[in-house]
Amino acid sequence: MDVDFFAGTRGQLFRVTHTPAQGPVRGKVLHCQALFEEQNKSRRMVAQQSRRLAAQGWVVVQPDLYGCGDSDGDFEEARWADWIGDLKCCADDLEARYPGPLVLWGLRAGCLLLSELTHVHGLSPALSILWQPVSRGDQYLNQFLRLRVAAAMMGQGRESTRELRAQLDSGTSLEVAGYTLHPEWVAALANADLQPAKGESICWCEVTANDQQPLSPVSDRLIQAWRQSHVNVDVLRVIGEAFWSTQEICEVPDLLDRTTERVAEVMKT
Repeated sequence: MDVDFFAGTRGQLFRVTHTPAQGPVRGKVLHCQALFEEQNKSRRMVAQQSRRLAAQGWVVVQPDLYGCGDSDGDFEEARWADWIGDLKCCADDLEARYPGPLVLWGLRAGCLLLSELTHVHGLSPALSILWQPVSRGDQYLNQFLRLRVAAAMMGQGRESTRELRAQLDSGTSLEVAGYTLHPEWVAALANADLQPAKGESICWCEVTANDQQPLSPVSDRLIQAWRQSHVNVDVLRVIGEAFWSTQEICEVPDLLDRTTERVAEVMKT
């Protein structure tokens, strides 16, 4: 595992790179993080998956987006379009330095960024892996704003998501759960909808509490619509806890196993 900084669109970005300890490089994987506390909760799972893929011959890069983690900038300075540009810089660097197919791997809202990356910049990965993807940025934003609504209620205050959205629409930045949201960034997130990433195939991964729990109606409708449009998408359902949101850090070994197996299939096609 190596750590370094590379030049992004607006500043230096921190990245972790996992490389094979021995043998030839089979390909490369670009990971796009979850946002807010979901990123912190999922670091262990992402690191474990990266190590597993590296052991199978893949170079895996985990960049911190601008304003996140150890990269330059504050979150309030982040812009959605700049994040797309930074991911393109990282993908270009991977293509220049390592042989083999490119795999894109997103987690939660990171899947929105990767799908937009493929459409804006014409990337065509051999495989896109979507871990518990957020399908609608607008809905995700409202869920995050409810954290501030709940905090206000605990302090005997009263706010609503509609009022908070109105403040953002008027050009006012808002602090939510320790993150300052800029109206321009919020507008881009609210307009982001998950599109089928360009490329050969998509692997949609969902973690469920038990084997009787179906996919959410939103996910099921979207997957069916993609398939009707002749998008090559397969679904992996594994049993486990929602590691990106649990109070304690937890692991879902089956998700690691099956993701590793799915990436290995890239070399067989």
